[in-house]
Amino acid sequence: MIDMHTHWRPAEVAEALRARLKEPRIVRNADGAEVLKSRGGDAPLADAFDDVEFHLARMNHQGVEMSVLSVLGSFCWIESQPLEVSGPLCRRVNDAFSALCATHPGRFAAFAALPLVDIDAAAAELERAMRLPGMLGAQLPGNFFLTRKDAERVRPLLEAANRLRAVLFVHHGPRPGEAFPKFGGEADNARRRNGTLDMQASLSSVMVTLCLTDLLTAYPEVTVVVHNLGGNIPYEIERMDHRCLLDTPEEELPSVRFRRSKVFVDCNSFGPRSIEAAVALYGAERIVCGTDGTAFGVDWTRQALTDARISEDEREAILRGNAAAMMARVPTAAERMQAAAE
Repeated sequence: MIDMHTHWRPAEVAEALRARLKEPRIVRNADGAEVLKSRGGDAPLADAFDDVEFHLARMNHQGVEMSVLSVLGSFCWIESQPLEVSGPLCRRVNDAFSALCATHPGRFAAFAALPLVDIDAAAAELERAMRLPGMLGAQLPGNFFLTRKDAERVRPLLEAANRLRAVLFVHHGPRPGEAFPKFGGEADNARRRNGTLDMQASLSSVMVTLCLTDLLTAYPEVTVVVHNLGGNIPYEIERMDHRCLLDTPEEELPSVRFRRSKVFVDCNSFGPRSIEAAVALYGAERIVCGTDGTAFGVDWTRQALTDARISEDEREAILRGNAAAMMARVPTAAERMQAAAE
C-alpha cells in the first residue's frame, strides 16, 4: 500500500505552541506536567507528536510501503498565523518533512505546509519546498475551492504548482480567518455533523468546482487529489444527472464530466459499497489509498478494498499503482536542481 493521506503531528512547532494564548497550546496541568491542550482535550506531551520509529514499525507491520505525510488539521493553525509567524513555522515543518524523507528513502514523501495568509508567499514557499528531497506538492484547505470565485484567490499557487508539476492535496478545512468547525460543542451530535455531514458536503462542492468548471484547464501539469472519495458525489451523481436532464438538457451530463476530469480522490474512511460507487463513477484509475495515518485507518481501508466487488487489477491500482504513477510525474529535487543549472 502507498498511503497518500497520512497526517502528521510535527514536534517542530512545540515552542510556538508554548507561546500561544489560545488552543491548541502547550500548558502545564495541575500536576505541573506539560500537556497539549486542544479542542479534543489534554494530551501528555509524550503523546502529542508523532514519532518516526513508531510509525515505521507500524508501517512494516501493516504492509505500508510508503506514507505521504501532511500536517494534521489541528496543527494547520501554523498556516493561518501572520506571515512573520507562519512563514518560519511552515519552513521548519517542511524542512523536517524533507529530512524524514531523506533519512528513510522510499518510505516517506510529503505535502508542504504553506503560509496561506499570503498567497504569493505561499507560492514562494511551495517553490522552495519542492527543491527539497521527498516533497510532492502541498496540502490546501478545501474551503479555497468551495466555488470557482473562491478559487480565484489561489491562482498564484496553481500557477506555481503547474510549473513544478506538483501534487495538490485538497483537504477539508478553513481558509485563514474563517470560523471552524461549523458546529460548536453545544450542538447535538457535533462530531457527526462536523466530521461527516459538513465535511462530505463541503468536499462535494470542492469537486463541483474542480471538475465541473474550467478552473483547472490552464494548469494541465497539476495533479489534484481530494480526500474521502470527493465528498458525496459518487452516490449523488444519479440525481445530479437527473436534474441536468430536466433543467439543462443541452448540457453535458455531470457524470460524463466527472469521469473525464483528471482529479483524483482517495478512499479514506469509506467501505466497500462506497468504493464500488466511486469506481463506477470516476474509474479505478482515479482512486488512491488514504488512511489518515492511523492503524485503524489502514486496517479499515485494506478490509474495504478486500470486500469491494472490483477486479484484482482495480484493487492493485488503488492500493499502489495509481499513487506510484502519480508520484513518478513529479520531478525529484535532484532533477529540479539539474534543470535549473542547465
